[in-house]
Amino acid sequence: MCGIVGLFLKDKALEPQLGALLTDMLITMTDRGPDSAGIAIYGNTAEGRSKLTVQSDEGDAAFGDLAEKLGAAIGAGVGLTRKDSHAVLDLPADKLAEARKALADVAPGVRVMSSGETLEIYKEVGLPKDVAARFEVSKMQGSHGIGHTRMATESAVTTMGAHPFNTGPDQCLVHNGSLSNHNSLRRKLRRDGVHIETQNDTEVGAAYLTSEDAAGRDAGRGPGRRAAGSRRLLHLRGGDRGRLWRGARPDRLQARRHGRDRSIRCLRQRIPRAGEPAGHRGCPRLGTRTRNRLLLEALRHADI
Repeated sequence: MCGIVGLFLKDKALEPQLGALLTDMLITMTDRGPDSAGIAIYGNTAEGRSKLTVQSDEGDAAFGDLAEKLGAAIGAGVGLTRKDSHAVLDLPADKLAEARKALADVAPGVRVMSSGETLEIYKEVGLPKDVAARFEVSKMQGSHGIGHTRMATESAVTTMGAHPFNTGPDQCLVHNGSLSNHNSLRRKLRRDGVHIETQNDTEVGAAYLTSEDAAGRDAGRGPGRRAAGSRRLLHLRGGDRGRLWRGARPDRLQARRHGRDRSIRCLRQRIPRAGEPAGHRGCPRLGTRTRNRLLLEALRHADI
């Protein structure tokens, strides 16, 4: 099985500590997933800008002139910030979809980890403490984030098999457990032209949600939208102990467990979420009673 942690910060004064808090929480879940680790950070971007987080094993050869090539392809200025095996490409928001398509031509060996206005995803093979150190996650700032530690059960231990998975602009998916219908769903999605790179069952879940979003389904508002979201997640079948979390800006986590869909909002200064109590130890100044009360408060106000 795997470990999942998540944290919302409602107090902007705490946003500079987001990376440090999530790093400590992630490391406490090492025994739940020592094979690989990943983290999704929702940070800040200048108005009118978006970003693509990309990964390559080739380092300088892949990233050296990537910004210039991509900028020429889309006809706009592109910035690049290198972070170990990953890089964040900063570009005009109205060029995001075009840039993602152009990237396959100008740099076919570079793989997209995430896209959106605020989301950045970093993931690699290795112990959580080592992955966090490679990307200097403890120095990252933002409003909220999700982390995952993986113990592989159904597919190879690779960078692309690590979580989180990007499910659409500023959305990501992490999963603890296994999906029992991923093979049939993978075949259906591929017939529909959806690209799926690995044999990872969670990637299939991410691809399915992205496909549904692209098709314009569940476009309603209010309670109907939450009900539609539940129906989508119910198409992803798994074992009784599985947890499936989806992160989206600005203030919501969708969580499904035991066939129930919950959408959890942060109601206090910060709400820590973890697959088990150990994951909350990375939140200083939150005693056991306080942590439990905050978690209960979040669940009591969940949309179920």
